[in-house]
Amino acid sequence: MDLSERIVAGEPRALARAISYVEDERDGFEDLLDHLDDRIGRARRIGITGPPGAGKSTLTAALTRHYLQQSLTVGIIAVDPTSPFTGGALLGDRIRMNELASEEGVFIRSMASRGSLGGLSTTTREASDLMDAAGYDRIVIETLGVGQSELDIASSADTTAVVLVPESGDGVQAMKAGLMEVADLFVVNKADRPGADRLEKELAIIMSVRADTTAPASKDGWRIPILQTIGLEESGIEELANGLDNHFNWLNESGLLEPRRAECRLRRAHDALLRRTKRDAEKVWRTAPSIEESIEESPYSIAQRLYDKWKGGDRS
Repeated sequence: MDLSERIVAGEPRALARAISYVEDERDGFEDLLDHLDDRIGRARRIGITGPPGAGKSTLTAALTRHYLQQSLTVGIIAVDPTSPFTGGALLGDRIRMNELASEEGVFIRSMASRGSLGGLSTTTREASDLMDAAGYDRIVIETLGVGQSELDIASSADTTAVVLVPESGDGVQAMKAGLMEVADLFVVNKADRPGADRLEKELAIIMSVRADTTAPASKDGWRIPILQTIGLEESGIEELANGLDNHFNWLNESGLLEPRRAECRLRRAHDALLRRTKRDAEKVWRTAPSIEESIEESPYSIAQRLYDKWKGGDRS
């Protein structure tokens, strides 16, 4: 069997290999994705985002165990910081979820952010597609957790849960960082700490205030729930899973699911176009003048000349 057939057959090694191909943008990786496109769309994609220290990995692990108990298979993408030495992921989240790695029906992939500012790796969406094609029922995408740069998750998941903790300031941070706009659910994790009820009320007030100004407390008619969990004790996980299911069912029944997914596909097409343009630009850059040759020429005129060369079709 070729690689695509092995992925569809559910071989974890084939899936891991394919994700590596995509991450490294090896020759033919887009052809592989294109070949598998008709196998994509069955899985539910769940985004777990929020500021660092909110317990996203613990919640992801607890949610995965819940799904396993429901006889569902789970693919996990944990986006980690990029190692300054190897360029790969630092694997922090994968280590924390290591106990799940040996469970049948679970596939965990840690991906390096590689400088992406949207809280995700540049190829997270494609990795999700591959997991979808491999037949996983749920795909959980845990973002890097960089605070103000979480917004890419909104174009990568069917449902996005924003995870906060009771410490003061999180509610304000959610509003400032734009997390209010991407949240389909709010999760107050570590709810056994003082201030959990206060944070829940603060979030409710913020949503109410925004409903009176520019943004509704609901998204397209979906009223955003605020749930409390204790990830380490797996408390509130069933309610979280139910909340995720309720949002997905509402999307489906309201007719918004397919438009949301279509928007995500267009975003991937945009990303693919940018990647191709960048590859072409890198080829043209190899013909840039040497340091000695460029002394008399401004950086902008060099760039313009190279751009004109690229636009003229000379991309050798």
